[in-house]
Amino acid sequence: MLIGAVADDFTGATDLASGLRSRGLETVVVVAPAAVDPRSHAGVDAVVVALKTRTAPVDVAVDQSTTALSWLIEAGAERLALKYCSTFDSTDEGNIGPVLDAFRDRLGVDRAIVVPAFPANGRTVRDGRLFVGDDLLEDSPMRHHPLTPMTRSRLRDLLSPQTPTPVTEVPLGRVRAGVDALTAALDAAPAGYLVVDAVDDDDLVTIGRATSHHRLVSGGAGLALGFGTDDAPSPGLPDAFAHVTGRRLVVCGSASAATRGQIAHAAATHPTRKVDLTAATTDPAAEVAALAAWVRGLDADSVPVVYSVGEPSDVVAPGAEPAPADGEPGQGRATAPAAVVESVLSTLVHDLVADGTVGRVVVAGGETSGAVVTALGTTALVIGPPLGPGVCWSAATTSAGRPVALVLKSGNFGATDLFSTAWEALS
Repeated sequence: MLIGAVADDFTGATDLASGLRSRGLETVVVVAPAAVDPRSHAGVDAVVVALKTRTAPVDVAVDQSTTALSWLIEAGAERLALKYCSTFDSTDEGNIGPVLDAFRDRLGVDRAIVVPAFPANGRTVRDGRLFVGDDLLEDSPMRHHPLTPMTRSRLRDLLSPQTPTPVTEVPLGRVRAGVDALTAALDAAPAGYLVVDAVDDDDLVTIGRATSHHRLVSGGAGLALGFGTDDAPSPGLPDAFAHVTGRRLVVCGSASAATRGQIAHAAATHPTRKVDLTAATTDPAAEVAALAAWVRGLDADSVPVVYSVGEPSDVVAPGAEPAPADGEPGQGRATAPAAVVESVLSTLVHDLVADGTVGRVVVAGGETSGAVVTALGTTALVIGPPLGPGVCWSAATTSAGRPVALVLKSGNFGATDLFSTAWEALS
């Protein structure tokens, strides 16, 4: 196994895996490593372990991530990677820094690159600062993320509060000097974390080649450009989609501006329904039943869209108190804890797949994607047709043996018409 990666959410895992496959590497996403023999995937080129640790407590994230790392080492991975979001989603407590510290200790390495850049989706790093399109991260919609609000743009300022390890910036000029010069610069840099500038795909290829001798790397899905070759995907990759049938469904738990735009676009031609946040909080089982009945009552050829977030403030961070519904004295619009929203949407998907109503599902939002895959009880995902940078189909089998095709989409990714066009890749 050439590459073994640990991803801090499920959409990030499929995002990286899709990039690795496009580089000619046979790639599998493992969802539940504890239930899978590491030797069962020893013959593939790359394995990405999908975790749901981005917003988990630090100790939980470190424990689960290092367990996954040990699994990959046992599976024979030559190089290891920590994959996190291209917008560096985290708080001052973690979890990127603490997990990286644990990986360095486990592997006995003195340095690791930090490269969240993903130019294909507008994420670039210049002068050590992370940009989303033309905007600094702190000026992008990520500033208002309900779980990980990003109010700074300099990666050193984001990472340093999370770790005692020194953070050094490597400017773009070093990258543009070529592979040999960058290799020398990285090897001569102080031990610790090396934030490397990258503004286009060629920069990522150079970084990948310059770090080919590094046992540990970290970054976003753009890291895939530094692995593998420019060849087409490996011949003989299984076509896991031909037999997947059943109705279509879109569920959205993301608060991102991109997903809200996709919902608005879909509403013009597809039936849409917003989760009743008050009902989801007070009687989640009843709300799931109501949503499921609504889906089952629609035309079988329709593409229903169930979403939970009209505005970012609809979802509140863990530990925060949700607001009651309109109409109660002194109170404003209803909100719901993120965990409640994830539970309602994931249970809805589970129930509709379990009874054979639905077989193809687009899921928007990293936390929601993790909840959906966990609810379905699948242990591995086979990467399938790409739908754009960072977005692809994957195939899975539920714990009950039902096949299901899934798109696990980061809230920030995908074309505006994705909910209407994603299905074309399966025809």
